[in-house]
Amino acid sequence: MDVSMTLWVTTIVGLCVLIGADFFIGRKPHDVSIKEAGIWTIVWVVLAALFGIGLWIWGGATPAGEFFAGYITEKSLSVDNLFVFVLIMAKFAVPTQYQQRVLLIGVLVALVLRAIFIAAGAAIITNFSWVFYIFGAFLIYTAWKLIQEARADEEDEDWDENRLLKAAEKRFGVSSQYHGTKLWIVENGKKVMTPMLVVMLAIGTTDILFALDSIPAIFGLTQDPYIVFTANAFALMGLRQLYFLIGGLLKKLVHLSYGLSVILGFIGIKLVLHALHESGVNVPEISIPVSLGVICTVLIVTTITSLMASKKQAREEAEKADHQGVDL
Repeated sequence: MDVSMTLWVTTIVGLCVLIGADFFIGRKPHDVSIKEAGIWTIVWVVLAALFGIGLWIWGGATPAGEFFAGYITEKSLSVDNLFVFVLIMAKFAVPTQYQQRVLLIGVLVALVLRAIFIAAGAAIITNFSWVFYIFGAFLIYTAWKLIQEARADEEDEDWDENRLLKAAEKRFGVSSQYHGTKLWIVENGKKVMTPMLVVMLAIGTTDILFALDSIPAIFGLTQDPYIVFTANAFALMGLRQLYFLIGGLLKKLVHLSYGLSVILGFIGIKLVLHALHESGVNVPEISIPVSLGVICTVLIVTTITSLMASKKQAREEAEKADHQGVDL
């Protein structure tokens, strides 16, 4: 799709306005209710849908299909990332009224980092088509790792800080307690970071690891940098509200890793087929409508089976508790 510099600038300015509005609305620290999170989650989804419809009108069905496929994929991967965000919040004991500010800044940092990743990925793909083999192989490997982790039934109960974060803490020091939404304070005559800044950096830099599979995944659906960027932006900007909306539901999505592994494996195969096609090998390529259908079907089936499994587990635990009560 031919995207002019004017459209790029207009899109970025529009996204900045949306981010500014989101920041203005959530500027006052408070506990986010389910109702508030639900309303704003719907707003962000509707905005993404309107953008996709706009692409359809302006550029045709193909760009719109690529956007929706990329948006749904990035959104589903983001839901998986929320597990880690929950662990980070718990590790740093973030007060509930400050969590939305942490997520807003953390997601903003993640968006900037992903923009850099996307620009680099687009430049590499343009000059080296063989990189599709690497992207495809990496996604297939990631899919296999997800299945192994899901089968092992291991739940991460803690989160380890990355080296960059540890280096920042060692260099600048960290205060022992939160000071509202302040990021820096003067303590014993020395300027130090507050836990608020540390947890923001934790969420933002952790997204670098998430981008290692999400960016190749969306490049497997479209090689258009504009669509890659906007799909990532809309998926990330609704993440803060989604965190509060489905925080309690995350533990019930017990089959999410299986669903994501199928999606990543599917896109990995799609990338390999595309790479072979680019190399002159006569192989079939997977169309965007097929990709969108597979992604939606896998997510729907995964959600249904997860909720059924969680309900069954809850029923078994209740029956076990009843039997123990009778024995006593």
